[in-house]
Amino acid sequence: MVRRERTDWYLLGSILALLVFGLLMVWSATQYSPPPKSEIPAVLAPDRTDHLLLNYRSPRFLKQLGAAVFALALMLALQRRDYRKLNSAQWAYGVTALSLALLVVVFLADPKDHRFLRLGPLGLQPSELAKPALALFLAYFAAPGVKTLRDSRKLTQAAVTVGLMSGAVMLADLGTAAVLLAGTTVVFLAAGLERRYFRIAIWFAAVSLVIAIPIHPYRLVRVVAYADPELKLVTWLGLREVVQQQLEKSKASQDPRYQLRQSLLALGSGGAFGVGLTKGQQKLGYLPEAHNDFIFAVVGEELGFAGCCGLLILFLLILWRGLRLARSALDEFGRYLALGTTTMIVFQALLNMSVAVGLLPTKGMPLPMISDGGSSLVGTLIMFGILLSVSERNG
Repeated sequence: MVRRERTDWYLLGSILALLVFGLLMVWSATQYSPPPKSEIPAVLAPDRTDHLLLNYRSPRFLKQLGAAVFALALMLALQRRDYRKLNSAQWAYGVTALSLALLVVVFLADPKDHRFLRLGPLGLQPSELAKPALALFLAYFAAPGVKTLRDSRKLTQAAVTVGLMSGAVMLADLGTAAVLLAGTTVVFLAAGLERRYFRIAIWFAAVSLVIAIPIHPYRLVRVVAYADPELKLVTWLGLREVVQQQLEKSKASQDPRYQLRQSLLALGSGGAFGVGLTKGQQKLGYLPEAHNDFIFAVVGEELGFAGCCGLLILFLLILWRGLRLARSALDEFGRYLALGTTTMIVFQALLNMSVAVGLLPTKGMPLPMISDGGSSLVGTLIMFGILLSVSERNG
């Protein structure tokens, strides 16, 4: 008997609600609606004034809207495609190789930040496309079951692939690398990987983290400001002089907690229901990256605690439907696809929110579906398209 396709309206509705909510917040975060008898604060950077005046044709919003239309069409196309056709070495290794190639290209083409490939007004962030690529690879690798996970040769291949992918991303984006490793950990745990291999992986990840943090002085500034602001532990370890030399290289060393304080101020000033769309003040140059990495603070200021809770509920709905699908999928490949994509999306969202409220060190990372950024939106909706494809054929 042929199984009929069935749409998970809870999942699809949550995705569309996040998309609309994100577009609304990007628009609001790039507007300025002054309260009575007030003036634009002197701190407002001159080059941002044209974006912050009340303007329905905000350049950032229009760019995000264009990316949303393209990404939504891509998601719907993937939803219609049978995900089982992706269960092949050609797809798994092909998209992984392409992703690695783009990461190498961006490392050479963007020698300062190693993040963006630019073609005129368009930009591509390969690390965002690494997430769906790795999710596909993990599902293909884990699908055969315990037999594959006990094959040392195949495990070595998987470890090299994950290591190269996360290592290439880690050079420029430590947060996205953490998202990749979180997805890998959850999928391999669910697939039954032996604990001894996990211990090796944890040690490797810890060593990589210790090496990666000092590569960029701003990373060290953020970690030290969060964990040891008075440098007591650093002094006890005998590393105070070395750490201070690194701190002096970073522009953020003068006040490394400034961004967090402004984020908390925005969240606190929003109260229960916020000050209203476009009426937030922290986005006016006080809070860096208000339209991007710290847009959750803008949500808190303009929509209040209610808006933050609503956003969190949408991500929890996606987590519920994704984990439910991972448990009920008819085949192993679909199960691990659902698990990997859901983990990466929700983990990144929780990571971003945790940074905004001060639970984790400051980290530049977009809030999926909400932050400004076309590459992030496209990469996330690709994963949602794959998730919806699994859902429709296993509902």
